[in-house]
Amino acid sequence: MNRPGSQKVDVNQWLGKFVRNNTVPIMFIAICAVCIPLSGFSAGYLLDEILTRMGRNIFLILSLLIPIMAGMGLNFGMTLGAMAGEIGLILVADWQVWGIPGVILAMIVATPIAVALGLLCGTLLNRAKGREMVTSYIISFFINGLYMLVVLYMMGPIIPIKHSAIILPRGYGVRNTVSLLNMRQSVDNLLAIRISGVKIPVLTFIIIIVLCFFIIWFKKTKLGQDMRAVGQDRAVAGAAGIAVERTRIIAIIISTVLAGFGQIIFLQNLGTINTNSSHEQTGMFSIASLLIGGASVTKASIPNALVGVILFHLLFLVAPMAGKNLIGSAMLGEYFRQFVSYGVIALALVLYEWKRAAQEDESRAMLRGEAAANDKADTL
Repeated sequence: MNRPGSQKVDVNQWLGKFVRNNTVPIMFIAICAVCIPLSGFSAGYLLDEILTRMGRNIFLILSLLIPIMAGMGLNFGMTLGAMAGEIGLILVADWQVWGIPGVILAMIVATPIAVALGLLCGTLLNRAKGREMVTSYIISFFINGLYMLVVLYMMGPIIPIKHSAIILPRGYGVRNTVSLLNMRQSVDNLLAIRISGVKIPVLTFIIIIVLCFFIIWFKKTKLGQDMRAVGQDRAVAGAAGIAVERTRIIAIIISTVLAGFGQIIFLQNLGTINTNSSHEQTGMFSIASLLIGGASVTKASIPNALVGVILFHLLFLVAPMAGKNLIGSAMLGEYFRQFVSYGVIALALVLYEWKRAAQEDESRAMLRGEAAANDKADTL
């Protein structure tokens, strides 16, 4: 029979472990709980905005899960997929293919570009094992330079662009802003329903649910099991006959292609492309959302993505207005929002390293204890 005192200790231990493992989500829940009443927004408005932002962003966030499963950490290189998606949309806009057919065609055009970029990124990351995150971050800057070369100089003279609304007056290069007004929210409005004034983009959520089931199914496949084995221990996976480098490249390719699709869904919701900068914050904001949901460098799940996108964008909504109502300056809330979006990545990485160091110390202590017990037994 368990004693009452032991049950209390077990509860305290479980509670302490829960808080340690969910420090970032708990912190954001507390911040949002303070900012929501200060913002003055109604519950209906917040719910409508959160549903819109979930449909707009969560596909991008889910594209991060497979590289984490393969032990490659947070894929800052997902920006490469976002660039491929933007190129697909620019070409589709020039061809004047709008609505759902335009979205599908943009995905078809973006797929081979994303596959090629993912192959390049995965190959380079295999040369930088153990430093994948910082390497993928730098790769995104490198490919951004190539992207600028394509859209500012090659589109027009080499890649035909015929519409004056897209091409610059000098005859080459894409304008800073490309309108997708004829495609705006074509996916979100199809099958959409309204309940008490709150718009629910049904088709968008169906696509997201399909992606979630794909990820769950993929984890159970032979390739998914290989990725999990590689993520746990590359040396053991290699000894078991798994093609480690090939598996890691496939993980990055899948992530890059999914990021391209996610960027197309994101931009069709906005109805415009900022040619030079729409992709720049894609990786940062997606990774921040995932970490806010309780994910780490080595472990992430679909619930982490769902919780993270809600908390991250809820703070985005309420922080500026809360700052304005509290001290008369919306800019303070905006600065706080930017500070949090970047700071949470640093905090999550620091917490991950702290936990990893604590686990290593605990493992060493257990080994020393076992060694001491064995020495004592040998002496006796």
